[in-house]
Amino acid sequence: MASSRASRAYPLRGLTGTAALLTTTMLTGVGPAWAQGAPPTVEEVVVTAQKRAEDLQDVPISVQAMGGEKLEQLVVSDFNDYAKFLPSVSFQTTAPGFSNVYMRGVASGGDGNHSGPLPSVGVYLDEQPITTIQGALDIHVYDMERVEALAGPQGTLYGASSQAGTLRLIANKPSTAGFAAGYDVTGTAIDHGGLGGSVEGFVNAPLSDRAAVRLVGWYVREGGYVDNVYGERTFPTSGVTINNRDRVKKDYNDVETVGARAALKIDLDDNWTITPTLMGQKEETNGLFAFDPNVGDLKVTHFYPEFSKDQWYQAALTIEGKIGSLDAIYAGAYMKRDVDYSLDYSDYSYFYDTLMGYGAYITDDFGNYINPSQYIQAKDGYTKESHEFRLSSDSEARFRFVAGLFYQKQTHDIQQRYRIDNLAAATEVPGWADTLWLTKQDREDKDYAAFLDMTYDITERLAVTGGIRFFKAENSLRGFFGFGTGYSSTTGVAACFKPAVTANAPCTNLDKATEETGNTHRINVTYKLDPDKLIYATWSTGYRPGGINRRSTLPPYKSDFLTNYEAGWKTSWLQNSLRFNGAIYLEEWEDFQFALLGANGLTEIKNAGQARIFGVEADVVWRASEELTLSGGFAYNDAQLTENYCGFVDANGNPETNCPNPEAPDGTELPVTPKLKANFTVRYAWSIDDLNLYVQGAVVHQTNAWTDLRIEEREIIGRMPGYTLVDLTAGMDRDDWSVGLFLTNAFDERANLHRYAECAEAVCGAQTYIVPTKPRTFGVRFGRKF
Repeated sequence: MASSRASRAYPLRGLTGTAALLTTTMLTGVGPAWAQGAPPTVEEVVVTAQKRAEDLQDVPISVQAMGGEKLEQLVVSDFNDYAKFLPSVSFQTTAPGFSNVYMRGVASGGDGNHSGPLPSVGVYLDEQPITTIQGALDIHVYDMERVEALAGPQGTLYGASSQAGTLRLIANKPSTAGFAAGYDVTGTAIDHGGLGGSVEGFVNAPLSDRAAVRLVGWYVREGGYVDNVYGERTFPTSGVTINNRDRVKKDYNDVETVGARAALKIDLDDNWTITPTLMGQKEETNGLFAFDPNVGDLKVTHFYPEFSKDQWYQAALTIEGKIGSLDAIYAGAYMKRDVDYSLDYSDYSYFYDTLMGYGAYITDDFGNYINPSQYIQAKDGYTKESHEFRLSSDSEARFRFVAGLFYQKQTHDIQQRYRIDNLAAATEVPGWADTLWLTKQDREDKDYAAFLDMTYDITERLAVTGGIRFFKAENSLRGFFGFGTGYSSTTGVAACFKPAVTANAPCTNLDKATEETGNTHRINVTYKLDPDKLIYATWSTGYRPGGINRRSTLPPYKSDFLTNYEAGWKTSWLQNSLRFNGAIYLEEWEDFQFALLGANGLTEIKNAGQARIFGVEADVVWRASEELTLSGGFAYNDAQLTENYCGFVDANGNPETNCPNPEAPDGTELPVTPKLKANFTVRYAWSIDDLNLYVQGAVVHQTNAWTDLRIEEREIIGRMPGYTLVDLTAGMDRDDWSVGLFLTNAFDERANLHRYAECAEAVCGAQTYIVPTKPRTFGVRFGRKF
């Protein structure tokens, strides 16, 4: 059987047509819709997962890729939209722009705090990392070439925070081939919610035969669907009763997003190209994206303003060229992100008053009891600078390599004030009116690395790859956190040991730094059964840097490492009308970092024991006929502890695993990731004269999952139940215009994306919030291309 796609592989004898047909029938359970003649083929997908352009089917890594056309077909506009179609990806989210991403079950829960662990999954825009400590940028997905999900450790080529995998968003680049432009206008209506819509457009304009510019812009408004309803609350210590009459609002969690991207491509000569890019976005949200089941479906009773203003820009530069026979690439970027937000924190105040009499200490200047409710006003300022230079040899050569140097510096200016109106001046944090607690810190994370990845074709069929990355990671945290001396005589201001080193802090009670060095590696063996089928085996490692604990009694937490043993396959069948890829893996997670809320709601990070993940993942695409395409994928992960989690470490920061009553015993299921996540899409497209029509149905299913590792806490918050989501689309296009209809979450499933309490579960767990998927949404889209 001859291959119908381009391949670097040498021509080899394939399976007979009879054997291929039999194999396909066993895999799919049905026969092909064509009887004679060449079948339609699955579109070739080019990826850059190994930092060189390659056909997806030639890459011995578990990669799921969705091209621009597929993203449009699935009505993808943000992270949540594409993440649900990536079986290896799971996430926790509280609001747009605040999502923690995990892959292959490598999750312990509790991440995302400003002074906590770095992410375990790296997120990239083109060549540049865009992950910040509290989540990656929530980039609006429009005019994207593709999304790539690289499952498993990517430590050698991508380094820190690619411990469990990497997500890459690849934008369309300027082209000198000719002028192109387009726009899309969409209107949406949410069941139980409001109206929304978007306007998006792009222009690609050649400036000469060696230069072109691409301009992209978007404006999106999403209607809300959570109601803030009237309620009252009486604090037991003071007897003060409050209500939220002035905050009552229907559909109060609306979102408004505006953004743009500009890219310029200049071919300096036949060998060298530079591509500067500037991208920015502003996203404003109101309200809460969770509901309180004690109040009602899609309802809460909150008392203080809740909003977020998230704005960022990234300036990037890519230089590509030749140095002798080697391909050279420099990729650099500078990103600045500012988030200003406000949160209701009155649950904390109410439950601590109920259980511990907290309200007795909250008075005005005359000693009278006041409303002790806290609310958070916060500002986060991020910067991220990255530089990578690498050289690549001829990808067609028998021996080939990629080698490079990498540097990254990210900073986080943290300001959080926990306010109580009319608080006594003696109780305030000095210089901060009505502020009971203040966090005013500067965090800095640096990464240095050198990497080398080499491949050698031992025979025409057999190739071996070896890679290594040497790294140095630095983390520092300095500034102030805590109460004023009028509230605490041992912490906060009382614990300060020198004047302020952070702007506007009252003094300094935190000034720590730590650094680590090490390496990660990868060994891969690939065997080509024929030009359309390969199998591979991989042994690889990934890491996540350690860092500083704010609490003085705790040592720094150390890097944690993931070791991956994987066997996979990339296969095309029936003259490339069927593509079936997959992998089986065993991953061992050593001394993994675990974040939890300690005393006074202060995040503590400790290295836990060991865990292991056994998993299988696969995806399939079948062009059954010119009109009918079937596609789907699944991931099964059995992730559990292999040692007790006792909740404490020794003097050197090593986890203790021998204790009579572990917080999570050996065999406990890891949180966040369901055991099974799967999706299936069927698309039927046909033509009537010059009118093209289509209908499509997509189903996403996942089983239940916990939100926390610890047994007591997870039982309080409850298990996130499994769910099934159905999306339906239909439309038509002719010449340069298109019209589409879509219905997402067609059966209005209230799927749980996250469950949480405002403070420690043992205190605030009686009021658990559920972050749901967006309710059933109907939309109409009109587009035109020029």
